[in-house]
Formats: sequence, structure tokens, C-alpha cells
Amino acid sequence: MIELVSAERCIGCQLCVKVCPTNVFDMADELPVIARQDDCQTCFMCEAYCPADALYVAPQAEISVAVDEKQLIASGLLGSWRAEIGWHKGAETTMAREDTTPFFETYTAANRKPRHSSLPS
Repeated sequence: MIELVSAERCIGCQLCVKVCPTNVFDMADELPVIARQDDCQTCFMCEAYCPADALYVAPQAEISVAVDEKQLIASGLLGSWRAEIGWHKGAETTMAREDTTPFFETYTAANRKPRHSSLPS
């Protein structure tokens, strides 16, 4: 659940407001504020898209937890989701270099449903 918008880090770009599928944020004084926290789905979209790493979404979806911004910064958790998924600046991913074709073929073959031929040949 969304727990924190850092006023110090936020650049007011409104990306979090735009990408939130449940309209959790409102704008106040050019910065987003958490207006409908209970509507948060814990999808991490806002944190992933935030270019300033100014948001913290706690992994607990059903309950709000008390957070301290200084502790989140010290622990490296504030805005850390972008780095975890490889969206931070300078991120390198090996996915494009890996050949995932065998996995894809195995997965689709195992999950392929038989075709029903109702058309005459």
C-alpha cells in the first residue's frame, strides 16, 4: 500500500498521478498527496514510474504501516522498486541477451489447448 510521498524528493511531474489505476493521488501545492490510500492496490506502478524515487509502497496490501522517511532513506528502501525491476538510470539487463525461446516453447507446448476442428476439411 502506498505509504509515503517524499516532499523533498518529489519534482512534481505528476507521473504517479497519471499511472495510478485507482486514482489514489490528488495534487496539492504542485505535489501529489495520498488522498485515497485505502484504494491502493499495491501494484507499485507509481513507485516504478517515479523518476525522482520519491515514493514508497509497502508490500502489505491490506494494512497501512507506519513509515519513517529518514529510516527508508537510510535503509535504501525509498524509491527502491525502480532499481529492483531495472528501471533506474544506468540499469543493465541481460534479458535481451538471453535466449528465452526454449522456455517459451516448452511453456506454450505444455499449456496449449487442443484445437477443435468443427470446420469440414
